[in-house]
Amino acid sequence: MDEPRDEPLSAKERAARGKAVRNDVPLESHADVRLSATRDPVGLLLSQAEGRVSELMPIRHGRMLVSPFTFYRGAALVMAADLAETPTTGLEAQLCGDAHLSNFGAYASSDRRLVFDVNDFDETLPGSFEWDVKRLATSFVVAGQDNGFDAKKCRKVVRTVVRTYRETMREFAEQPILAVWYARLDIQDVIAQYKASLPSGQRKGLKAARGQLEKAYTRDSMQAIGKLTTTVDGRRRIVSNPPLVMPVDDLVDIDGPMVIARLQELMTGYRGTLQQDRRHLLDHFRLTDIAHKVVGVGSVGTRAWIMLLESTIADEALVLQAKQAGPSALASYAGSPAQVNEGERVVLGQRMMQATSDIFLGWLRADTADGEQDYYVRQLRDWKMSADIETMTPDAMTVYARLCGWTLAHARSGDRFALAAYLGKSEQFDRAVTEFAETYAAQNTQDHETFAKAVADGHVAARTGV
Repeated sequence: MDEPRDEPLSAKERAARGKAVRNDVPLESHADVRLSATRDPVGLLLSQAEGRVSELMPIRHGRMLVSPFTFYRGAALVMAADLAETPTTGLEAQLCGDAHLSNFGAYASSDRRLVFDVNDFDETLPGSFEWDVKRLATSFVVAGQDNGFDAKKCRKVVRTVVRTYRETMREFAEQPILAVWYARLDIQDVIAQYKASLPSGQRKGLKAARGQLEKAYTRDSMQAIGKLTTTVDGRRRIVSNPPLVMPVDDLVDIDGPMVIARLQELMTGYRGTLQQDRRHLLDHFRLTDIAHKVVGVGSVGTRAWIMLLESTIADEALVLQAKQAGPSALASYAGSPAQVNEGERVVLGQRMMQATSDIFLGWLRADTADGEQDYYVRQLRDWKMSADIETMTPDAMTVYARLCGWTLAHARSGDRFALAAYLGKSEQFDRAVTEFAETYAAQNTQDHETFAKAVADGHVAARTGV
């Protein structure tokens, strides 16, 4: 017999619960940066080599070495350890876990609209909501400094992202849950609204934005196939581009046909993680070639495979990416995930946070000579578009901050009434997190310098320019 469930709390009771948390974790306490006396950022980064391809780790380190911003992108584990030392509200939501500004972008929804959302969930895990907010806010300081913005301009951008997050949470608390669940940022609507708010003399920048949109619409499986493959003896094959893309036949000590046959078997397990209609769609295709691909900054060293699937009909093909999922960077600090399969953890977190997700998003587990490896699977490209952070002006980054702040709002997975009540109407939370972000950005710069010294001393192997 099932245990009786507790009576659900009313909106008023949930709001009171959120507001009461201020007694233990005052809003102003979010300005605090507390570092462990035994803190070792380089050691933490080196610990991530376990379970990754050792030959690729120098590429990861080389990419992190470029600037404090690229270092920050790869240092989610370091920040998770530092956030664990700060005052924590315990107001839980599904966290992205690595919510820096480059992990947001546009992609195609299932109804073929271009939407803006979080697009990286390797570190996703339930946890205290403010960890995501602080990671995002700090990323804007680091990116702004990298672009040459002065302190005042950086502060304006950061205050914008935190204020937008807070105000959006309060707006969602006034809406029915179904309205919250369906809410999403449609890129065309965003541009139209932004255009209407600008004086006519300031609309030139929209031309570049529309150009990016037109480019995004061409980034689909067929475009990926045209760029990544060639025809050899009448058969389509993935083009080698070492060390970034290595077809299975070029990998040493690997039997290509055997690996493809084994992956074809694994596709059956992956197929079972999809909705029934999407399984039917997948059945139109057959796996014909695979290649290993180096990805991202923080993800370099994890195994990622490009999978070419073709049908018997000309010009019908699909490119999927299977990306290895290891433990979340938050796991040692926010608790272990409920899911046994790390790929499932990523997929379920993504489905929880995104308003609409890739129709081919699923997971699988592979038994290898190195033990069990978990993967999540998605389309390699489906109108995917990322903002060019390095060329943003302060005004452009402020607009982008509004998009990211709205998108991150944890109303789908968190208690929107408790979070809104905790955050409140004043700008106290905004000011505190902004102060935290400025302080932690300085610490990140110092950590980057420490990392660069470790590379120079030969303690950390790095390969630059890749």
